[in-house]
Amino acid sequence: MKPILNVADAPIRRLESGEHFECRMAQLANPLGAKSIGANVTHVPPGKAAFPFHHHYANEEHFFILSGTGMLRVGSQAYPVKPHDYIFTPPGGPEVAHQLVNTGLEDLVYLAISTLQLPEVAGYPDSGKTGVRITYDSASGAGRFLIADASKDEVSYWDGEDGRAIAEMQAAPSAP
Repeated sequence: MKPILNVADAPIRRLESGEHFECRMAQLANPLGAKSIGANVTHVPPGKAAFPFHHHYANEEHFFILSGTGMLRVGSQAYPVKPHDYIFTPPGGPEVAHQLVNTGLEDLVYLAISTLQLPEVAGYPDSGKTGVRITYDSASGAGRFLIADASKDEVSYWDGEDGRAIAEMQAAPSAP
């Protein structure tokens, strides 16, 4: 296997749910055989986020903004992001929950890098859910991921993720 992959040749994974969540990710690490670190280039259209507001108890994530603008939610704070900003999100509880939201007029594009420790427990403060991942294939997104909400018998990944915070950020004026 060749140890190099051009982003233009990378397999693309698309995600979409409702009016607030959408992205396409060029998978970089997994196609090269990486097992401990995941990496992709994520494109998020204007007014969207790739994922719900979440935190990881086992894994850290790093992001490097390539183009576009947006807002980074971390805990109860929000920060504007622009090209060449580097972001680190450590493992931990709701105080380090994070989400990148495209508040600009063009795609928000970033390099995302994360550790891939299993099992992983993730929390979703906006919806009150907890997710547990016990297996994962970063190329396909397949694997065993269990979602729980103490107030319901069954829930899906997107349940309760109505995007209110995304809409609020989209309505707020963008910082230059």
